[in-house]
Parts: sequence; C-alpha cells; structure tokens
Amino acid sequence: MNLAKVLGRVVASRKEEALEGLTLLMLGQAGPDGKLTGGTVVAVDAVGAGEGEYVLYASGSSARQTTATQNKPVDAVIMAIVDSWDIEGEERYRKGGPEGDG
Repeated sequence: MNLAKVLGRVVASRKEEALEGLTLLMLGQAGPDGKLTGGTVVAVDAVGAGEGEYVLYASGSSARQTTATQNKPVDAVIMAIVDSWDIEGEERYRKGGPEGDG
C-alpha cells in the first residue's frame, strides 16, 4: 500500500467498457510527513474519497482484487481514506485536525 493525497478527478468521456461507472482520481504520492514527493498516479476510487483527502492505494495486480475492480484493466485503486497516522508515537496527521486538510 502507498500513501497519497487526492489532487482531483480525471474525466474520460471514452474508455474501455469495463471501466464505465468507475471514478478516476489523480493522486499525488506522499511521504511520511504528508508532503508530496512529486510522483502522481491515476487510481480507481473504491471508497468514495474526495479532493484533499489522504488515501491508501494499491497498485499492480493487487489493484484488481477489490469488489469494484475485480477483473478490470486497472493498475491502481484507492482502498482506504486515512483518518490519522503517527510515527514513533508522535501524531503527524489527523483528518480535520489543526494540521489536517480533510
């Protein structure tokens, strides 16, 4: 799993039939401090994430193992919305908190 921040939506008016009805989101990969590392990925949203939220996503063959993406041609899927994280007992992010965006 990887940590990322939802940057926005990707709209594709024409796509493979198996992708119809799936929401595509642009993710900015994030480090343990929550800062963006420069990498981006487009992922299928399986959990209803919104712009500005931190999420966990899987890529590769693992991306095709959710209910929403099973047997579909996807390489990345959002499978969790992050509420908080800490490192060595120090809280680094809390959704909706003073440091959180969501």
